[in-house]
Amino acid sequence: MAKNMAHSPLERSSLASLDQKLAMAKRCSHEGVIAGAKAAAVATVATAVPTLASVRLLPWARANLNHTAQALIISTVAGAAYFIVADKTVLASARRNSFKQASPSGFEA
Repeated sequence: MAKNMAHSPLERSSLASLDQKLAMAKRCSHEGVIAGAKAAAVATVATAVPTLASVRLLPWARANLNHTAQALIISTVAGAAYFIVADKTVLASARRNSFKQASPSGFEA
């Protein structure tokens, strides 16, 4: 009985729908990774320039910020930018795709 159920048209259509949803999820996450990487690159440059300049120009920063502290400042900002932008991109993509899949008759007043 289970063999006959696995090859029913309903089962095939649900598997196709599942494959389509999986492909959409992969595309959404890939968009998030790309956007996050771009944001991290921009944030790295935007943080590295003032951090390195302040270490060279300000006596307090020169005395208190060693190489490890400088790297920690820059990498923390880059990591935060990556995760924030990637999360927002994935959520926006999922929201956009959920509205595409909803039919106009699916909304209730």
